[in-house]
Amino acid sequence: MTLFLLLVLAAIVLGIVGVAVKGLFYLLVIGIAVFLVALVYLGMRLGRSGRHRRPVR
Repeated sequence: MTLFLLLVLAAIVLGIVGVAVKGLFYLLVIGIAVFLVALVYLGMRLGRSGRHRRPVR
């Protein structure tokens, strides 16, 4: 979960810098890509944890 939050924080910072600084639009694009990677990582982690639960007795 820490990695997910770190990736989201990095995406936000890159997005803000990409919008604020003239000529650094590519940072906004990289920030969006990092955010999407973070969402995929979270989805994989949540999906994997749901499969290995023990049956309830």
